[in-house]
Amino acid sequence: MASLLCRRAGGWAVGTLLALAAIGPIASVHAAPEQAGAESVADFYRGKQMTMIIYTPAGGTYDIYARLLIRFLPDHLPGNPRFVPKNMIGAGGLTAARYLYVSAPKDGLTIGTIGRGLPFETLLGGDQAFSFDPLAFGWLGSMNKESSLAVSWHDSEVKTAQDLRSKELLISATSADSDSTIIPKALNGLLGFKFKIISGYQGMTDAALAVDRGEVQGMGYWGWVAIKSERPEWLTEKKINLLFQTALRPHPEIPTVPTAVSLASSEEQREELELLLSRDVLGRPYVAPPGIPEDRLAALRAGFDATLHDPAFLAEAQKLNLEINPATGKEVEALLRRVLSYPAAVVERTKKAMGR
Repeated sequence: MASLLCRRAGGWAVGTLLALAAIGPIASVHAAPEQAGAESVADFYRGKQMTMIIYTPAGGTYDIYARLLIRFLPDHLPGNPRFVPKNMIGAGGLTAARYLYVSAPKDGLTIGTIGRGLPFETLLGGDQAFSFDPLAFGWLGSMNKESSLAVSWHDSEVKTAQDLRSKELLISATSADSDSTIIPKALNGLLGFKFKIISGYQGMTDAALAVDRGEVQGMGYWGWVAIKSERPEWLTEKKINLLFQTALRPHPEIPTVPTAVSLASSEEQREELELLLSRDVLGRPYVAPPGIPEDRLAALRAGFDATLHDPAFLAEAQKLNLEINPATGKEVEALLRRVLSYPAAVVERTKKAMGR
């Protein structure tokens, strides 16, 4: 099947994905349940090795979350398979997502974590919008509903979000396709900010190091959890100004830091910001490739949910200063359906503000 329905403003548009021709049709998202007398899920997974695809470099917060997950997930899967992590970086997460969607085996032995913004780029028509249906993934859920921040170095002239409307802030980002570039660039158009984006850093850890070195003056989109776990001294030593947060509701630990949505000057602008920034609810998402057997997907979802409520897992996450505020696979799918049904007028206004 060379074509695949792809969500666009106002309805489903046909997108072409030539690579799919080599692997056959995937219009049916999940295979039929196993037949009576067929191999059980536990028998299938017993003694097997699974792969966890991680779209960021080793050592970053996404990587730490994923490696923590696979330490405990086998205890909650039938047959107790073991995991091997594989970092697959490139194109702001598009390389890993494309692999999981197109090339990864459809047997239930490969799962991965992808960028939270990828489904939104499909709707908003950015560079990451390769032709795919976000709802075709087997969504396992999210480990944490994220809140990201824009920050400036303590000696920067930019001290508040309002300063961004009159003063330029030089910020570090990863690839041009990443949320660390897309979000600040979009906010320049939506809110009149003056972020000057220096992209090309391999990962957010390297982007943060650029701030430490004085190469840039801040960052436009980095997770609150990442700041706390990777750069706690920025907070304890008051090295940064917290300009605004991108979550739709304030994080309880930083209730006085304004949200980007609260800076909107009109209801239309608020709608555009809500569409753009709903991605934070996905936080740390995990998926299986399209087309894996339904019983194995159900086992992976159940195991994922059970792991995130495991007391031993939660204790280890606390030691690592990682927040766990999970969403189930069904909750993620429900969010994506809402996002993909935004009115065409709101989508087009948002794209225009983003320069697309």
